[in-house]
Amino acid sequence: MITMPNNFLGLTPKYSNYKTARFAVLPIPYDSTTSFQTGTRDGPAAIIRASQQVELFDEELEREFYKTGVSTLDPLLPNMAGPEAMHQEVLDAARKIVRDNKFLIGLGGEHSITSGLVQAVMTKHKKLSILQIDAHLDLRDEWEGTAHSHACVMRRCLDLGARIVSVGIRNISMEEHRLIRTPSASAGPIRTAPALKRSRQSPRIEVITARQCLTDDNWVDRVLNALGDTVYVTIDIDGFDPSFAPGTGTPEPGGLDWYQVTGLLRLVAAEKKVVGADIVEVMPLPGQAVTEFLAARLAYKLISYMQARA
Repeated sequence: MITMPNNFLGLTPKYSNYKTARFAVLPIPYDSTTSFQTGTRDGPAAIIRASQQVELFDEELEREFYKTGVSTLDPLLPNMAGPEAMHQEVLDAARKIVRDNKFLIGLGGEHSITSGLVQAVMTKHKKLSILQIDAHLDLRDEWEGTAHSHACVMRRCLDLGARIVSVGIRNISMEEHRLIRTPSASAGPIRTAPALKRSRQSPRIEVITARQCLTDDNWVDRVLNALGDTVYVTIDIDGFDPSFAPGTGTPEPGGLDWYQVTGLLRLVAAEKKVVGADIVEVMPLPGQAVTEFLAARLAYKLISYMQARA
């Protein structure tokens, strides 16, 4: 009896062997700090299952890109000792993948996993900028008693020294607004930072709202100019409009569409050195597979764009 391998894209051992693969997919089914709807722990398995229906031929680039090898690792089990312990688990698992010279693709799970993935990538790439596609800034210093909440993940990446370019933002807290207007983008507690009346953004955080993506013809150039040469990509699925990706815990109206996101990723992959990525906050909905299929295609698109450049 012929069965499909249970890995990303359903690849045979020839193309999914970890030793020879260029790309390593790390599923992280964790959602202990989600603050609205739960269920993103089911996201990685749903994305992998949906990916097995993705065509391996890319209609845009007119080639197949899986033959460089895409290995799927075992899911990283949640550490229920707490969010800080889970951060360390993610860091340890991701650091091994980076040491093995693989291109790391994390599948969440909630967005808090990104800080561990970024920290691991920064052991090899010290000067890193992050392209964040998201509805929210996730720059709170603490949320619901932990600094490792999904609402704090980009603040932790800021602590690591990364520069952040956030795209698709459309829901911001006053705390976050004050931070992005502070010239030094202090990584210290927000409550001690002066609420300065300035129109320019911090030099370490560039925010391009979803509205600006619709009204500013130069928004893509702004992204490319703000990013450094070496880039990590983190995609919270709620960066998309809910009409494209309804299966997420914190849906926000007025988001990005498929061609805005993929067009941006293609240019970033062509002009920058992308060194790691994740797709997070997929919350499967009963009776449909729209969001997880979009996430699966998006992950393969990123692989394709990386290979097209190689």
